[in-house]
Amino acid sequence: MNVQKTVTLNNGVEMPIFGLGVFKAESGDETANAVRWAIEAGYTAIDTASYYDNEESVRRGIRESGVPRKNVFITTKAWNTEQGYDKTLAAFDESMRKLGLDYLDLYLVHWPITDTYKETWKAFEKLYADKRVRAIGVSNFEPHHLDDLIASASVRPTINQVELHPYLQQRAVREACARHKIHVTAWSPIARAKVLEDETIKAIATAHGKSPVHVTLRWELQHGIITIPKSVKQERIRDNVNVFDFSLTDEEMAQIDALDQGNAGRIGPHPDKIMEMDLPPKYQSS
Repeated sequence: MNVQKTVTLNNGVEMPIFGLGVFKAESGDETANAVRWAIEAGYTAIDTASYYDNEESVRRGIRESGVPRKNVFITTKAWNTEQGYDKTLAAFDESMRKLGLDYLDLYLVHWPITDTYKETWKAFEKLYADKRVRAIGVSNFEPHHLDDLIASASVRPTINQVELHPYLQQRAVREACARHKIHVTAWSPIARAKVLEDETIKAIATAHGKSPVHVTLRWELQHGIITIPKSVKQERIRDNVNVFDFSLTDEEMAQIDALDQGNAGRIGPHPDKIMEMDLPPKYQSS
């Protein structure tokens, strides 16, 4: 396994299992440099969103890396206020303009806004049918959202990107996704650095000569979870990929599995409590 390893989505598209997330990365040099450094370190996946306000900087970073566009898997998302059939189609066009792309690899519904996400999904299906995007998926969907959407969908989501780390392991979501053959991507995979102070994870890291971050990302990968750690520091971006030269034992995996706190371990808002007009301040959720 290496940083360019892929998983096969339910529509046959190959998606890298490891990538760079750019949530909270400032537009301009910070994001552009992070993207370029990641690509230089071997990353082949970049995850952004219209809400992050840095799509143009992602475009710049990819261009400055000098790699062909076809060698980078690019994900962006439709924000809550962009949902609804016509709004979503317009939002997609705007994201494509900012990213400078003629096709997108993966487009996600950012949050399950009640009474809107089904219309949004119809727009996603049109974009997919028109071959403007290679794969479509969702983010922050609970099992009941998935069941509700799939009941009327013509195209099944390929991805569900959710907050997932040792303290919020999303077992019900993962089980629902497995049932629907949907891959899971983890946002906030190291729980905003909380894992750095975890005694269980620190002990495992010491045993392997690795960092708590390495151990946490490795735990996710061994569970088959796509992970997109965010960093804007060159050394950390390079270091994060050092998770493919060791493995956790079954006992170590079980020790980390035991850290789950369920909803008590949640950092961001619960998807059932997200409403279009009463969202937390920008940059408090992914």
